[in-house]
Amino acid sequence: MQIGVPMEIKAQEYRVGLTPAAVGALVDAGHGCLVQAGAGIGSGFSDADYLAQGATLVEALDELYDRAELVVKVKEPQPEEWPLLRAGQRLFCYLHLAPDIALTDALLASGAHCFAYETIADAEGRLPLLKPMSEIAGRLSVQAGAHCLEKAQGGRGVLLGSVAGLAPAHVLIFGGGVVGSHAADVALGMGAQVTLVEPFAARREQLAQRWTTRFSVVESFDDDALSSVELVIGAALKPGARAPLVLRRSQLKYLPEGAVLVDVAVDQGGCFETSHATTHQAPTFVEEGIVHYCVANIPSAVSRTATLALSAATLPYVKHLAEITPNDIATAATELRRGEMAAMKGLYSGLNVSAGSVCCRAVAEAQNRVI
Repeated sequence: MQIGVPMEIKAQEYRVGLTPAAVGALVDAGHGCLVQAGAGIGSGFSDADYLAQGATLVEALDELYDRAELVVKVKEPQPEEWPLLRAGQRLFCYLHLAPDIALTDALLASGAHCFAYETIADAEGRLPLLKPMSEIAGRLSVQAGAHCLEKAQGGRGVLLGSVAGLAPAHVLIFGGGVVGSHAADVALGMGAQVTLVEPFAARREQLAQRWTTRFSVVESFDDDALSSVELVIGAALKPGARAPLVLRRSQLKYLPEGAVLVDVAVDQGGCFETSHATTHQAPTFVEEGIVHYCVANIPSAVSRTATLALSAATLPYVKHLAEITPNDIATAATELRRGEMAAMKGLYSGLNVSAGSVCCRAVAEAQNRVI
Protein backbone atom coordinates (compact mmCIF):
# COMPACT_ATOMS: atom_id res chain seq x y z
CA MET A 1 0.00 0.00 0.00
CA GLN A 2 1.14 3.57 -0.68
CA ILE A 3 1.30 5.38 2.67
CA GLY A 4 1.53 9.17 2.65
CA VAL A 5 2.98 11.40 5.37
CA PRO A 6 2.14 15.08 4.73
CA MET A 7 3.63 18.15 6.32
CA GLU A 8 1.32 19.40 9.07
CA ILE A 9 -0.24 22.76 8.23
CA LYS A 10 -2.11 23.49 11.45
CA ALA A 11 -0.68 26.62 13.12
CA GLN A 12 2.61 25.84 14.89
CA GLU A 13 2.22 22.11 14.48
CA TYR A 14 5.80 20.85 14.39
CA ARG A 15 5.15 17.12 14.79
CA VAL A 16 5.11 14.65 11.91
CA GLY A 17 3.01 11.51 11.50
CA LEU A 18 5.86 8.99 11.20
CA THR A 19 9.55 9.05 12.10
CA PRO A 20 12.14 7.90 9.56
CA ALA A 21 12.58 4.68 11.56
CA ALA A 22 8.84 3.98 11.34
CA VAL A 23 8.93 4.63 7.60
CA GLY A 24 11.79 2.15 7.34
CA ALA A 25 9.77 -0.48 9.16
CA LEU A 26 6.85 0.01 6.76
CA VAL A 27 9.11 -0.17 3.72
CA ASP A 28 10.63 -3.39 5.08
CA ALA A 29 7.07 -4.73 5.37
CA GLY A 30 6.58 -4.15 1.64
CA HIS A 31 4.73 -0.83 1.65
CA GLY A 32 5.60 2.33 -0.24
CA CYS A 33 6.02 5.52 1.81
CA LEU A 34 5.50 8.97 0.34
CA VAL A 35 6.79 11.79 2.56
CA GLN A 36 6.19 15.43 1.75
CA ALA A 37 9.45 17.34 1.52
CA GLY A 38 10.20 19.12 4.79
CA ALA A 39 7.56 17.21 6.76
CA GLY A 40 9.98 16.15 9.49
CA ILE A 41 11.96 19.36 9.90
CA GLY A 42 9.94 20.60 12.87
CA SER A 43 10.77 17.39 14.75
CA GLY A 44 14.42 17.35 13.77
CA PHE A 45 14.20 14.84 10.90
CA SER A 46 15.66 15.80 7.52
CA ASP A 47 14.49 14.73 4.09
CA ALA A 48 17.77 12.78 3.85
CA ASP A 49 16.77 10.83 6.96
CA TYR A 50 13.57 9.69 5.24
CA LEU A 51 15.30 8.92 1.95
CA ALA A 52 17.80 6.73 3.80
CA GLN A 53 14.86 4.66 5.08
CA GLY A 54 13.42 4.10 1.62
CA ALA A 55 10.85 6.91 1.46
CA THR A 56 9.90 8.72 -1.73
CA LEU A 57 9.84 12.49 -1.36
CA VAL A 58 6.86 14.39 -2.75
CA GLU A 59 6.94 18.17 -3.04
CA ALA A 60 3.27 19.15 -3.24
CA LEU A 61 0.55 18.39 -0.71
CA ASP A 62 -2.05 17.68 -3.40
CA GLU A 63 0.26 15.20 -5.13
CA LEU A 64 0.81 13.33 -1.87
CA TYR A 65 -2.91 13.02 -1.21
CA ASP A 66 -3.49 11.99 -4.83
CA ARG A 67 -0.95 9.17 -4.68
CA ALA A 68 -1.46 7.93 -1.13
CA GLU A 69 -3.95 5.18 -0.33
CA LEU A 70 -3.42 5.72 3.39
CA VAL A 71 -2.61 9.14 4.85
CA VAL A 72 -0.93 9.16 8.27
CA LYS A 73 -0.66 12.50 10.03
CA VAL A 74 -0.90 14.05 13.49
CA LYS A 75 -3.66 16.65 13.57
CA GLU A 76 -7.05 16.71 11.91
CA PRO A 77 -7.16 17.75 8.23
CA GLN A 78 -7.31 21.49 7.82
CA PRO A 79 -9.81 23.10 5.41
CA GLU A 80 -7.17 23.20 2.65
CA GLU A 81 -6.88 19.42 2.92
CA TRP A 82 -10.58 18.58 2.90
CA PRO A 83 -10.98 18.63 -0.92
CA LEU A 84 -7.90 16.40 -1.28
CA LEU A 85 -9.49 13.42 0.47
CA ARG A 86 -11.30 10.92 -1.75
CA ALA A 87 -13.63 7.97 -1.54
CA GLY A 88 -12.00 4.78 -0.33
CA GLN A 89 -8.88 6.53 0.94
CA ARG A 90 -7.80 5.80 4.51
CA LEU A 91 -6.97 8.60 6.96
CA PHE A 92 -5.27 8.02 10.31
CA CYS A 93 -4.73 10.90 12.75
CA TYR A 94 -6.23 12.75 15.70
CA LEU A 95 -9.69 13.92 14.60
CA HIS A 96 -11.52 15.24 17.70
CA LEU A 97 -14.76 15.36 15.74
CA ALA A 98 -17.31 15.77 18.55
CA PRO A 99 -17.22 19.60 18.64
CA ASP A 100 -16.37 20.06 14.94
CA ILE A 101 -19.41 19.67 12.70
CA ALA A 102 -17.74 21.29 9.67
CA LEU A 103 -14.86 18.81 9.68
CA THR A 104 -17.25 15.90 10.17
CA ASP A 105 -19.33 17.07 7.21
CA ALA A 106 -16.18 17.33 5.07
CA LEU A 107 -15.06 13.81 5.98
CA LEU A 108 -18.53 12.47 5.26
CA ALA A 109 -18.57 14.18 1.86
CA SER A 110 -15.15 12.77 0.97
CA GLY A 111 -16.21 9.14 1.27
CA ALA A 112 -12.91 8.34 2.99
CA HIS A 113 -12.41 5.89 5.86
CA CYS A 114 -11.28 8.04 8.78
CA PHE A 115 -9.68 6.49 11.86
CA ALA A 116 -9.08 8.64 14.96
CA TYR A 117 -6.15 8.01 17.26
CA GLU A 118 -8.10 9.24 20.27
CA THR A 119 -10.86 6.62 20.16
CA ILE A 120 -8.70 3.53 19.64
CA ALA A 121 -9.06 1.35 22.74
CA ASP A 122 -7.14 -1.73 23.79
CA ALA A 123 -8.61 -4.90 25.31
CA GLU A 124 -8.73 -3.25 28.76
CA GLY A 125 -10.49 -0.14 27.43
CA ARG A 126 -7.38 2.04 27.67
CA LEU A 127 -6.54 4.60 24.97
CA PRO A 128 -3.01 3.71 23.82
CA LEU A 129 -2.68 6.39 21.14
CA LEU A 130 -4.04 9.16 23.34
CA LYS A 131 -1.85 8.22 26.30
CA PRO A 132 1.59 9.45 25.12
CA MET A 133 0.29 12.88 24.11
CA SER A 134 -1.81 13.07 27.28
CA GLU A 135 1.30 12.46 29.35
CA ILE A 136 3.10 15.27 27.56
CA ALA A 137 0.12 17.65 27.63
CA GLY A 138 -0.39 17.03 31.35
CA ARG A 139 3.20 17.89 32.15
CA LEU A 140 3.32 20.89 29.85
CA SER A 141 0.00 22.22 31.20
CA VAL A 142 1.61 23.03 34.54
CA GLN A 143 4.73 24.50 32.93
CA ALA A 144 2.53 26.72 30.76
CA GLY A 145 0.29 27.64 33.69
CA ALA A 146 3.25 28.57 35.88
CA HIS A 147 4.57 30.83 33.10
CA CYS A 148 1.17 32.46 32.60
CA LEU A 149 0.99 33.23 36.33
CA GLU A 150 3.97 35.55 35.93
CA LYS A 151 2.93 39.20 36.13
CA ALA A 152 4.50 40.05 32.77
CA GLN A 153 2.27 37.41 31.19
CA GLY A 154 -0.90 38.87 32.70
CA GLY A 155 -1.06 36.57 35.70
CA ARG A 156 -1.20 37.22 39.43
CA GLY A 157 2.56 37.26 39.83
CA VAL A 158 2.57 34.07 41.89
CA LEU A 159 5.23 31.36 42.16
CA LEU A 160 3.91 27.82 42.38
CA GLY A 161 6.34 26.68 45.08
CA SER A 162 6.85 27.98 48.61
CA VAL A 163 9.65 30.45 49.39
CA ALA A 164 10.59 32.44 52.50
CA GLY A 165 8.01 30.66 54.57
CA LEU A 166 5.12 31.64 52.29
CA ALA A 167 2.37 29.15 51.48
CA PRO A 168 2.67 27.48 48.05
CA ALA A 169 0.29 28.29 45.23
CA HIS A 170 -2.86 26.18 44.96
CA VAL A 171 -3.37 24.16 41.77
CA LEU A 172 -6.81 22.68 41.06
CA ILE A 173 -7.00 19.83 38.54
CA PHE A 174 -10.26 18.50 37.09
CA GLY A 175 -9.84 14.88 35.99
CA GLY A 176 -7.64 12.16 37.41
CA GLY A 177 -6.76 10.31 34.22
CA VAL A 178 -3.45 10.40 32.36
CA VAL A 179 -3.44 14.18 31.83
CA GLY A 180 -4.52 15.00 35.36
CA SER A 181 -2.13 12.62 37.10
CA HIS A 182 0.85 13.87 35.11
CA ALA A 183 -0.17 17.46 35.78
CA ALA A 184 -0.35 16.68 39.49
CA ASP A 185 3.08 15.09 39.38
CA VAL A 186 4.67 18.20 37.88
CA ALA A 187 2.74 20.65 40.06
CA LEU A 188 3.80 18.79 43.20
CA GLY A 189 7.36 18.63 41.91
CA MET A 190 7.30 22.42 41.57
CA GLY A 191 6.19 22.71 45.18
CA ALA A 192 2.51 23.60 44.71
CA GLN A 193 -0.47 22.57 46.80
CA VAL A 194 -2.65 20.33 44.61
CA THR A 195 -6.33 19.46 44.77
CA LEU A 196 -7.55 16.99 42.17
CA VAL A 197 -11.26 16.50 41.39
CA GLU A 198 -12.08 12.96 40.29
CA PRO A 199 -15.65 11.59 40.17
CA PHE A 200 -14.80 7.87 40.33
CA ALA A 201 -14.16 6.47 43.80
CA ALA A 202 -11.79 3.71 42.70
CA ARG A 203 -9.58 6.19 40.89
CA ARG A 204 -9.65 8.56 43.87
CA GLU A 205 -8.34 5.75 46.06
CA GLN A 206 -5.50 5.08 43.62
CA LEU A 207 -4.51 8.73 43.49
CA ALA A 208 -4.73 9.19 47.26
CA GLN A 209 -2.18 6.41 47.70
CA ARG A 210 0.16 7.88 45.12
CA TRP A 211 0.80 11.22 46.81
CA THR A 212 0.42 12.26 50.44
CA THR A 213 2.23 15.60 50.78
CA ARG A 214 0.51 18.81 49.63
CA PHE A 215 -2.08 16.71 47.77
CA SER A 216 -5.76 15.93 48.18
CA VAL A 217 -8.26 14.22 45.90
CA VAL A 218 -11.97 15.02 46.14
CA GLU A 219 -15.22 14.15 44.39
CA SER A 220 -16.28 17.78 43.90
CA PHE A 221 -15.08 21.30 44.63
CA ASP A 222 -17.17 24.18 46.05
CA ASP A 223 -17.31 27.52 44.27
CA ASP A 224 -16.39 29.40 47.43
CA ALA A 225 -13.12 27.48 47.66
CA LEU A 226 -12.07 28.77 44.22
CA SER A 227 -10.87 31.96 45.91
CA SER A 228 -7.80 30.03 47.11
CA VAL A 229 -6.87 28.71 43.66
CA GLU A 230 -4.20 30.26 41.43
CA LEU A 231 -4.07 27.70 38.61
CA VAL A 232 -6.82 25.43 37.22
CA ILE A 233 -6.05 22.56 34.84
CA GLY A 234 -8.97 21.20 32.79
CA ALA A 235 -8.21 17.53 32.13
CA ALA A 236 -11.67 15.93 32.06
CA LEU A 237 -12.27 13.49 29.22
CA LYS A 238 -15.03 11.37 27.73
CA PRO A 239 -13.46 9.31 24.91
CA GLY A 240 -14.64 10.53 21.53
CA ALA A 241 -17.28 12.79 23.08
CA ARG A 242 -17.38 16.50 23.75
CA ALA A 243 -15.41 17.37 26.89
CA PRO A 244 -17.54 17.84 30.02
CA LEU A 245 -17.86 21.42 31.27
CA VAL A 246 -16.28 21.75 34.70
CA LEU A 247 -16.33 25.56 35.06
CA ARG A 248 -18.93 27.95 33.71
CA ARG A 249 -18.48 31.65 33.11
CA SER A 250 -20.55 32.46 36.20
CA GLN A 251 -18.03 30.59 38.37
CA LEU A 252 -14.99 32.60 37.28
CA LYS A 253 -15.90 35.44 39.67
CA TYR A 254 -14.90 33.19 42.56
CA LEU A 255 -11.32 32.94 41.30
CA PRO A 256 -8.82 35.66 42.20
CA GLU A 257 -8.05 38.13 39.40
CA GLY A 258 -5.03 37.00 37.40
CA ALA A 259 -5.59 33.33 38.10
CA VAL A 260 -4.89 31.00 35.15
CA LEU A 261 -7.02 28.35 33.43
CA VAL A 262 -5.26 25.78 31.23
CA ASP A 263 -7.74 23.84 29.08
CA VAL A 264 -6.07 20.63 27.91
CA ALA A 265 -9.38 19.43 26.46
CA VAL A 266 -9.97 22.41 24.17
CA ASP A 267 -9.64 20.23 21.05
CA GLN A 268 -12.65 18.25 22.32
CA GLY A 269 -14.70 21.41 22.87
CA GLY A 270 -13.10 22.51 26.14
CA CYS A 271 -13.63 21.98 29.87
CA PHE A 272 -14.37 25.65 30.54
CA GLU A 273 -17.36 27.53 29.14
CA THR A 274 -15.14 30.51 28.28
CA SER A 275 -12.55 28.48 26.35
CA HIS A 276 -11.74 28.81 22.69
CA ALA A 277 -8.76 27.38 20.85
CA THR A 278 -5.52 29.37 20.74
CA THR A 279 -2.08 28.82 19.19
CA HIS A 280 1.48 28.64 20.46
CA GLN A 281 2.20 32.08 19.01
CA ALA A 282 -0.87 33.64 20.67
CA PRO A 283 -1.57 31.18 23.50
CA THR A 284 -3.65 33.21 25.94
CA PHE A 285 -6.63 35.53 26.29
CA VAL A 286 -8.36 37.09 29.29
CA GLU A 287 -12.01 36.58 30.19
CA GLU A 288 -13.58 37.87 33.41
CA GLY A 289 -10.11 38.84 34.64
CA ILE A 290 -8.85 35.26 34.28
CA VAL A 291 -5.99 34.27 31.96
CA HIS A 292 -6.95 31.38 29.66
CA TYR A 293 -4.32 29.15 28.04
CA CYS A 294 -6.16 27.06 25.42
CA VAL A 295 -3.57 25.87 22.90
CA ALA A 296 -5.13 23.09 20.86
CA ASN A 297 -1.89 21.21 20.14
CA ILE A 298 0.08 21.52 23.37
CA PRO A 299 2.47 18.58 22.73
CA SER A 300 3.77 20.29 19.59
CA ALA A 301 5.83 22.53 21.87
CA VAL A 302 8.13 19.53 22.41
CA SER A 303 7.73 18.19 18.90
CA ARG A 304 10.68 15.83 18.79
CA THR A 305 9.75 14.07 22.03
CA ALA A 306 6.10 14.02 20.98
CA THR A 307 6.78 12.64 17.50
CA LEU A 308 9.05 9.88 18.80
CA ALA A 309 6.46 8.84 21.38
CA LEU A 310 3.47 9.05 19.04
CA SER A 311 5.08 7.28 16.10
CA ALA A 312 6.19 4.38 18.30
CA ALA A 313 2.62 3.99 19.56
CA THR A 314 0.90 4.29 16.18
CA LEU A 315 3.23 2.11 14.06
CA PRO A 316 1.57 -1.26 14.86
CA TYR A 317 -1.82 0.22 13.99
CA VAL A 318 -0.49 1.76 10.77
CA LYS A 319 0.77 -1.69 9.74
CA HIS A 320 -2.63 -3.21 10.51
CA LEU A 321 -4.52 -0.45 8.70
CA ALA A 322 -2.35 -0.93 5.61
CA GLU A 323 -3.15 -4.65 5.51
CA ILE A 324 -6.92 -4.82 6.04
CA THR A 325 -9.32 -5.00 3.10
CA PRO A 326 -12.15 -2.63 2.13
CA ASN A 327 -14.55 -5.38 3.13
CA ASP A 328 -12.96 -5.54 6.59
CA ILE A 329 -13.61 -1.82 7.00
CA ALA A 330 -17.19 -2.06 5.75
CA THR A 331 -17.93 -4.89 8.19
CA ALA A 332 -16.39 -2.96 11.10
CA ALA A 333 -18.40 0.16 10.21
CA THR A 334 -21.63 -1.85 10.28
CA GLU A 335 -20.74 -3.45 13.61
CA LEU A 336 -19.84 -0.10 15.15
CA ARG A 337 -23.14 1.45 14.08
CA ARG A 338 -24.95 -1.52 15.64
CA GLY A 339 -22.94 -1.19 18.85
CA GLU A 340 -21.44 -4.66 18.59
CA MET A 341 -18.62 -5.07 21.09
CA ALA A 342 -16.34 -6.97 18.71
CA ALA A 343 -15.52 -3.72 16.91
CA MET A 344 -15.11 -1.64 20.06
CA LYS A 345 -11.49 -2.63 20.71
CA GLY A 346 -8.29 -2.36 18.70
CA LEU A 347 -7.91 -0.58 15.36
CA TYR A 348 -11.60 -0.62 14.46
CA SER A 349 -12.59 1.32 17.57
CA GLY A 350 -10.87 4.24 15.88
CA LEU A 351 -13.18 4.21 12.85
CA ASN A 352 -15.16 7.45 13.23
CA VAL A 353 -16.35 8.08 9.65
CA SER A 354 -16.53 5.58 6.82
CA ALA A 355 -17.83 5.90 3.26
CA GLY A 356 -20.17 8.78 4.08
CA SER A 357 -21.44 7.55 7.46
CA VAL A 358 -20.58 8.34 11.06
CA CYS A 359 -19.56 5.16 12.90
CA CYS A 360 -18.57 6.55 16.31
CA ARG A 361 -21.54 6.73 18.65
CA ALA A 362 -19.99 9.45 20.84
CA VAL A 363 -19.51 11.71 17.81
CA ALA A 364 -23.03 11.05 16.56
CA GLU A 365 -24.53 11.87 19.96
CA ALA A 366 -22.47 15.05 20.32
CA GLN A 367 -23.68 16.28 16.93
CA ASN A 368 -27.24 14.91 17.10
CA ARG A 369 -26.68 12.69 14.09
CA VAL A 370 -28.33 9.39 13.28
CA ILE A 371 -25.80 6.58 13.38
